[in-house]
Amino acid sequence: MPIAPQNNDQAVSGMTDAREAIDAIYCMHSRHVFATLIRLLGDFDVAEEALHDAFRAALEQWPRDGVPENPRAWLVSTGRFKAIDGLRRRARFQPLPEDIEEHLAAEEDDPDGEGVEDDRLRLIFTCCHPALPPDAQVALTLREVCGLTTEEIARAFLTAAPTLAQRIVRAKAKIRDARIPYQVPSAPELPDRVESVLRVIYLVFNEGYSASSGESLTRASLSGEAIRLGRLLVELLPEPEALGLLALMLLQESRHAARSSAEGDLILLEDQDRSLWNAEHIAEGAALVERALLSRRFGSYTLQAAIAAVHAHAATASATDWAEIVVIYDILLRIEPSPVVELNRAVAVAMRDGPEAGLDLVDAILARGELDGYHLAHSARADLCRRLGRTTEARAAYKRAYTLARQEPECRFLERRLSELGG
Repeated sequence: MPIAPQNNDQAVSGMTDAREAIDAIYCMHSRHVFATLIRLLGDFDVAEEALHDAFRAALEQWPRDGVPENPRAWLVSTGRFKAIDGLRRRARFQPLPEDIEEHLAAEEDDPDGEGVEDDRLRLIFTCCHPALPPDAQVALTLREVCGLTTEEIARAFLTAAPTLAQRIVRAKAKIRDARIPYQVPSAPELPDRVESVLRVIYLVFNEGYSASSGESLTRASLSGEAIRLGRLLVELLPEPEALGLLALMLLQESRHAARSSAEGDLILLEDQDRSLWNAEHIAEGAALVERALLSRRFGSYTLQAAIAAVHAHAATASATDWAEIVVIYDILLRIEPSPVVELNRAVAVAMRDGPEAGLDLVDAILARGELDGYHLAHSARADLCRRLGRTTEARAAYKRAYTLARQEPECRFLERRLSELGG
């Protein structure tokens, strides 16, 4: 008896719906599933293979049987059992590593219970473990927590894909060989370990934020990945400095559309079209800053975010409350003294008290030699000399800044300044 056409259509529709559901679940939950599989199987590569096996099984079964009521738990359970079967088959020919044996012997706990959110936190802390080199922490976090491909990360950091892949392989080997625990640090360890995680997230953000609109879209999207990581950390571990970092990234990212021209040329903060600033990012960032400050356990990220909030709330550049910014820099210098913070404070003093006051401070910093190779220090000196009419000194400082600059938009900006001064 022939099958009625509408039944065929219904079957095809059911298969299409299931595949669409699988695609959506992969986007939403694959990193959750992966994090739990690492805990259950004890190995990054085994968990990665188990994740793909689980989704392959879903593609085979769900169009026929329907999407399970709890798809994430189904994927974790399926991935784990397939991994165990594969490992036991391989164990007939060669012994399994001791840590894998331990995980196989352990009973499976609830794959979709309260521990699942902790699994994502465990994964972040493992990828950002201080025993790993900083560049490996960044690469591993983007690969395993965010799910970016090796090729995407390599393009973003302007690195050869094989080099980046080896960096990730070595990091995983270090975790395995050093038996770095897959766990959230204990309370005494937590402050230092959180700082390591925050540093990695901010490194990712800065790498994307420094990219101009004309550069790789993958590189520029790193700032978005960092904000997503920041949101995840705040959701799982709402420490004051995690709130402060997320606030800082949102407030800086709020100016993205106004930071460069259509040609990719740099636009200074004072010249930006503030109507292009993202009001939602500003409101969310300001609220997070307030929460962090009220905790009275804040640090440098929160203070930097507070400075960014002062800028964000100024309707015009001339309305900026530079006195408040100087006060915040004074506090920042006390808790995290650095020549870069000192330079930024000097620029704020120049805006509050006049260019000569700022120039005295910048010259004192440069005289110590700490920022002689930092292009923004020479650029700041050049601008202050320009505003004071000291054209010869301004040209010399702009030329020094130009030789040190690396980003193409910054180089073009410095060339324009030199051209305006007849340099």
